[in-house]
Amino acid sequence: MSHLSGFTSDLKSQQIHRLEKLLTKKIPPDQIITQEFARQLTELSFAMGRQLGVLVNRLGYVEHVVVGDTTQIELPDLKRVRSGGARFRGLRLLHTHLKENEGLSEDDLTDLSLLRLDLVAAITMDTTGLPQFLYMAHLLPENPDNAMWRVFPPLSPSLLDENFRELIQALEEEFNRSANARLPRERKNRAVLIGVYSRQTQENEHRMLELSRLAETAGISIIDTITQIRSQPDPRYCVGQGKLRDIVIRSMQSDGEILIFDNELSTSQTRSLATYTDLKIIDRTQLILDIFAQHARSKDGKLQVELAQLKYLKTRLSEKDDSMSRLTGGIGGRGPGETKLEIGKRRVTDRIALLEREIRKLRTQRELRRKFRQRREIPVVSIVGYTNAGKSTLLNAMTRSETLTQDALFATLDPTTRRIKFPENKEIILTDTVGFIQDLPPALMQAFKATLEEMEDATLLLLVVDASSSRVDHEIRTVQDILRELNLHEIPLLYVFNQIDKIEGEVLWSKMDYFEKELGIHGDQSVFISALHQENLPQLTRVIEQCLWQKKQE
Repeated sequence: MSHLSGFTSDLKSQQIHRLEKLLTKKIPPDQIITQEFARQLTELSFAMGRQLGVLVNRLGYVEHVVVGDTTQIELPDLKRVRSGGARFRGLRLLHTHLKENEGLSEDDLTDLSLLRLDLVAAITMDTTGLPQFLYMAHLLPENPDNAMWRVFPPLSPSLLDENFRELIQALEEEFNRSANARLPRERKNRAVLIGVYSRQTQENEHRMLELSRLAETAGISIIDTITQIRSQPDPRYCVGQGKLRDIVIRSMQSDGEILIFDNELSTSQTRSLATYTDLKIIDRTQLILDIFAQHARSKDGKLQVELAQLKYLKTRLSEKDDSMSRLTGGIGGRGPGETKLEIGKRRVTDRIALLEREIRKLRTQRELRRKFRQRREIPVVSIVGYTNAGKSTLLNAMTRSETLTQDALFATLDPTTRRIKFPENKEIILTDTVGFIQDLPPALMQAFKATLEEMEDATLLLLVVDASSSRVDHEIRTVQDILRELNLHEIPLLYVFNQIDKIEGEVLWSKMDYFEKELGIHGDQSVFISALHQENLPQLTRVIEQCLWQKKQE
């Protein structure tokens, strides 16, 4: 269906008739524009004293006629880009500029990229309203010069001999080749990672590296990482519109499907980004929830994750908003196990209430089990720490079990409990817990509440630290802060510095000195081990025994 839109309210009836007649025009499919059609546009634009644009499909038919003001036109909302290998919308923009020798504007190039147009062309006119020069540009695939578009030199419309059909076919083939060369084995879940920060610091690099690890854990292929320094995030897009245009072009060049923000996005930001980019938009919180959904194994864990997802999405779902429907399904919207998180807003509240009832029942069962352990006076030792510090590996090494271990963030979500026997008929309950991470939103705290409840009854916490990490002090402080927020900081704490097999001897000694001087962690509060190679585990066992029984006797 063809449409007429823009500033038409005060036009003469004859001008409206001529505009409507443009909707019946057809350009030969192999031509960008004809001399006759260019003249019709400039003469009518000259008579109105306003810019005039048309959107033409690949068959040459005019789908939209848009009347602007003296400086710009505002294009109508367009339907989403069709799926499949082709990345372009299948429309080209042909419009007039009122000033002589006025080339393509920043707005023209922004429309070209954000709307994924096949091509944009501006036609200038002389003092009598006849076509003067034609300025054109189209997007480029990834290239050594990092050029985003090809801008043609100006020429008279009568001299234009570019075959449009061949041009578009060649462009789409180049885009496909470029994307296949970049990631030849992975065709799905290709994402650009984005972080917006108030100032340039090394912490930004660490955050983006951690976001990258999270994305890889979720099964996402990273095609680019982009950061922007702004005094504050843009209220509409989080990033500036110029940067957003660059991001869209990079996504097109590499066949990207998802934009992942390190920042937590508001509902309006998510909606605006999805509308302008036609890409799936998720933020750090949603990405972590997606990982939780993949790793939840127990009934309790699955219920907790689904509840956290629904509470997060409740304010973001809108049954009448197509852009927001992209929040559900796929990366960022998977439910625990095989369940798809595709639920209407009207049913969210009912589903949340049902999940909360089920979780309360399971919580009662856990309380009964804990009371039984307490009656037997069996100490509970909980393993805590930053994600991917080696907690599950330590549990396996100490109990000779085979709990899932992966070099991935949040590989463990459900609490895993094992018994360990000590001499003199002593035994403990050893519990593995989900790893912590910086800036953990409250919604995510709820996703592993079952694990946190196990920690509340702990007699001793083993804070496992990746001693080889370049950010070891930051990770320690993050875990300490979270324990304080959870009111668990008064439980006795033993620091277990893991992965010493990755550290040379002299470096290890210097780190031990640093931990004591800078972090106040003394030798009697810490043990240095390699859980993977089971190095110094007997020493760790002796220290645990001393913390639980010998000090108590004293």
